[in-house]
Order: sequence, then structure tokens, then C-alpha cells
Amino acid sequence: MSSAPSTPLLDKVRIPADLRSLPEGDLTQLASELRTELVDAVSQTGGHLGAGLGVVELTVALHYVFNTPDDRIIWDVGHQAYPHKILTGRRDRIRTLRQEGGLSGFTKRDESEYDPFGTAHSSTSISAGLGMAVGRDLKGGNNNVIAIIGDGAMSAGMAYEALNNAGALDARLIVILNDNDMSIAPPSGAMSHYLARLASGKTYQGIRDIGKKLTSYLGERVDRAVTRAVEHARGYVTGGTLFEEMGFFHIGPIDGHNLEHLVPVLRNVRDNNTGPVLIHVKTQKGKGYPPAEAAADKYHGVNKFDVISGAQAKAPANAPAYTKVFAESLVQEAKLDDRIVAVTAAMPSGTGLDLFGEAFPSRTFDVGIAEQHAVTFAAGLATEGLKPFAAIYSTFLQRAYDQVVHDVAIQKLPVRFPIDRAGYVGADGPTHCGAFDVAFLASLPDFVVMAAADEAELRHMVRTAADYDEGPISFRYPRGNGVGIEMPERGQFLEIGKGRIVKEGTKVALLSLGTRLADCLAAAEELDAAGLSTTVADARFAKPLDVDLLRRLAREHEVLVTVEEGSIGGFGSHILHQLAHDGLLDSGLKVRPLVLPDEFTDHGKPEKMYASAGLDATGIVHTVFTALGRSISAVTA
Repeated sequence: MSSAPSTPLLDKVRIPADLRSLPEGDLTQLASELRTELVDAVSQTGGHLGAGLGVVELTVALHYVFNTPDDRIIWDVGHQAYPHKILTGRRDRIRTLRQEGGLSGFTKRDESEYDPFGTAHSSTSISAGLGMAVGRDLKGGNNNVIAIIGDGAMSAGMAYEALNNAGALDARLIVILNDNDMSIAPPSGAMSHYLARLASGKTYQGIRDIGKKLTSYLGERVDRAVTRAVEHARGYVTGGTLFEEMGFFHIGPIDGHNLEHLVPVLRNVRDNNTGPVLIHVKTQKGKGYPPAEAAADKYHGVNKFDVISGAQAKAPANAPAYTKVFAESLVQEAKLDDRIVAVTAAMPSGTGLDLFGEAFPSRTFDVGIAEQHAVTFAAGLATEGLKPFAAIYSTFLQRAYDQVVHDVAIQKLPVRFPIDRAGYVGADGPTHCGAFDVAFLASLPDFVVMAAADEAELRHMVRTAADYDEGPISFRYPRGNGVGIEMPERGQFLEIGKGRIVKEGTKVALLSLGTRLADCLAAAEELDAAGLSTTVADARFAKPLDVDLLRRLAREHEVLVTVEEGSIGGFGSHILHQLAHDGLLDSGLKVRPLVLPDEFTDHGKPEKMYASAGLDATGIVHTVFTALGRSISAVTA
């Protein structure tokens, strides 16, 4: 067992006020110790590593220059916020990251006063920061608001909407563009740094403000024309014309790992800022940890790992991962149908579409962090007779619901929606828990909504979606591995709206949607042993419902329990609606829908989350006995 790293300077810093008492010359050593602490902590917990390593110096500089928490720092997404957590009173809990009862993997308002905004989905920081800045001004405050957004997050339309609004309001807001992918020209040596410091200082700011006052006397049109001409000229020297056109004063690019450059620029902006400012900072993901530098994608999110070798711990694979089953099945279908294309919103590896991209690069489209665009882009592809698969996580699809409704569903366009991360996601917590997709999709007319019970069923559903051309269709599947069932060589087309009986019984019916089927079968064994003959059915479809199957289960059983890993308002609600209209709720049938709790559930181990929700075998058995008014202990005694 390795000993904790030596961090004598970091040991003196409990909160940012302690950091600000250090001599500026100590900051480089502090950053080195902070990086060492970060690597050691994440090696024990797993989590997001590369992004945090890339902003160590930036984090130190921000808390050194700005008076947090009075000054607000908003970390876009939150992947990069682990160093921030260490410096803001949470170092003693950093090795509880993403563990039950421990720190969140993202920023969270109720976790710390240093987290002014919860961020776990991308591209929200500028909008939130602008709201805080305007709120401050309305209250007569004078604190600073700083939003740190990655270059990838700038691909989202929401970021540009916020930039446009901030420029129009001339709000006193600081935006830091953390560019870690070489997507914009890198710094060009000492001259670039000099220009950044010069442009952020009093001299240039003063000349700029005097010029504004002088031209204001000449009228608004002349003022605007002269100002734009000056900024265009400066843009040719220092870059940033796009941001200047949106009303931002642009600084950079500057080296985000050089504290001698960062601190003076941030200090100048703090002291002289009168409007919206964008600071372009160049950083490297994984900086300072060689394995992460060499493979930034593999060290974005990690399992527990060995610090010396960088080797990540892997759970034994008893069954293939659902994501991989989806990807391989889609590649298989695409080899047989050249109209199949794939769309992802900046998640090629997360959705498995990196495999599809290797096989069919010209038929794979990564549109960036832009789920709204992804859905409407897919709709456009569908109008041309192609078969688009828009692979998007459940909670990310929430961001594009308007497009799903108006651009896809109303027009009955055959866009296919593979929905990954359906249900609980363990350590990623409430922001990534796929609870609502069945409810918000099954409410749409003519939308086919499927849920795979196991990896074989997922392969069938990929084939079904590929062959279905009547309108939009979705299929959901969870994070993690399958159940180890025998896989078909190729999926078969499932009759739309038809479920299946998996086990026959006479008294209790368990109707499952999705991967809770295995727990339903385990519960059925216990119920049979207690003398309660149990039928288990796999609905396959939340919409359209298999009405014939439902009526049979309702008429032939005393208890009907629906089981789904989704929210109130989903599959179970559709079942109750149908039974009510059929008059089957008046016959004495005992119906009990089991769903996820009506709450945002914190991170934890999935098996404990299922148990707490009553969605494991024990919970299902308990529900049946409660419906019958019987005691489990009396039966099992």
C-alpha cells in the first residue's frame, strides 16, 4: 500500500484564503503538490482525471487572484473541478469522490459555498454566470463572476446564445476559454504573452475607454463604427475578432500552465474590467502525469489505477457491455444497408460510435456538444431516405426534447434513437441518471419506444430500428455489462408492439420493461417457492403497448406488478391508463407499478440503489406480498 504523497505547502491550504496568504513565488510548487494530490486521490476512487490535471495552474491562479467565494467561479461541466474541490475545504473528503455519501463528481451548490452553480451537463457556465452578473448589478454588488468553459463546450449553441446576450448587455463578466485541444492557434511565444498582458492592463483599457467617450459625442453610429474598426485592427494582431464582434474584449491566447503569465493577466482583468471579457487560455489535458498526457481520451474518466504504471483496474467481464453490443450490432446492420448513418453529439466512445466510425468514417457524424442540432440534423438526413441513428445518453437527450417533438415526431420522420445510460448510473449521480426518457418519449403520438431486457434483446432492437421506416423509434439500455445470455448471430425484427411471456404462472404476473427482467425472474423463483405461481413477461415496448398481452395478464392473475427503471409517468402509467379504460381495474385486480423514486437520487453503488428503490428481487417479492396483504416472514418461517 503506497503512502500519501508529501505536500508540505498544500498542507497549509485549507481554504482559498490560506492560498492568498502565500507569496506569489510559492504558487508553482503549490500547483505541483496539488497535481500530485489529485493523481493520488483519483487513483483510489476513479473519476475524471485528465481535465482536472489540465487546469491545476489555472485553478491556483483563480483562487489566488479572486476573493472566492464572494467572487463566483463557475466550472463548466464540472469534470475539471477536482483541484477546485481540494483547495476549497474538501481535501479531507477528496478520497470519497463519487462514493456513497461522499463528494459529488461535479460541482454542487449544497456541497460547498465555493460551488455557486451545479454543473454536470456542458455549456451552461456562461448563461449562469451572466445571470449572476446581472443579479449582482441589480443588487448593487461589486463582486466578480468568472465562467470557465472548455473549447469543446463552445460547440454548443447555448454558449453562443449566452455570449451574444452578455455582449449586448455589456455585462461585467469574465469568461475563460480553456482551450486544450489545439482547435485554435496556440500561443506564439513571448510576444503573444506580452500582448496579452498589455491588452489586459490599464494603459490599453484606458485608451479604449477614452476612445469610447470621445466617439460617443459623435453619435451612436459613428461610435460603433470607430470602435469596431479599432477592435478589428487589434484582432489582426492578437486574434479574437469573433468574440470582439459579439461584444467581448478578447485576451490571449496565453499559456495556462505558466503562473507568471496567468496571475498578472487575471489581476489586470480583476482590477480594470468594466465589461464582458474573454480570456483564451491554452492548456493540456492530463498535464504533469505522463500516462494521461500520452492518452488523454483514456484518462478523461478512469477506474481506480496504479499511480506508477497508470494501469487501470478493470472488473472481470462476465458479459459484453451494452454499449459495445449496440455498436457491434449497428456495424453489422450497416454492412448490409448503406443507408444507415450514425450521429453523435461529442460522445463517440461513450456511445460506442467510435467503432462505427472506424468501419464507416464517411457515414459517421460527430456534431460536437450540440444535442439539439444533432436531432434536427438527423431529421434532415431522414428526409433524404437515409436511416440515421442518433445515439445520445438519456439525460443528454433531454436537452433536445423540443427538436424531438417538432422536428422529428410531428413530421413522423424515421429517426432512430439509441438511448444509452438508461436508468441508474452509479457514481455519476442524479445529473446522469436516465430516469425520464420513457415518460417523455412515450407521450408522443406514433413514437415507438422499446427497452432491452438483456444484450440479446438489444441486438434484436438494433435490427428492428434499422428495418422500421414508419416513424421515429427509440430503444434504451443501461450503463454496464449484460447478463451473460447467449447472443444471436444477428438480431431479428421484433413485431412492433408485441411483448413475450418468459415464464408461465397462474396467480402473480410480473410485467417488466427493460433490464429489471433478471430480477423479476429471480423474484418469481422466490414467489413460486412460497406457493405463489408467477408469470413473468417482457413487455419490450412501452409504446405501443401489447394490449392483448396486458389483458391476458390482468384477467388471469390476481396481482399484476409492472417493473421499470424509469420515472413516474412512464410505462406503468400507460399500463394503468389502458387497464382503466378496459375496466379491468374494477375486477379486483391488484396492480402495483414499481418505478424509480420520485426524487433525484445521489450517487452510490447500483445494487444498493436498486434495493433502496425496491427494484431488486427482494423488493419485487415484498411488493407482491404487500399487495396480497400477507407477511413475507410468515410465509418463509
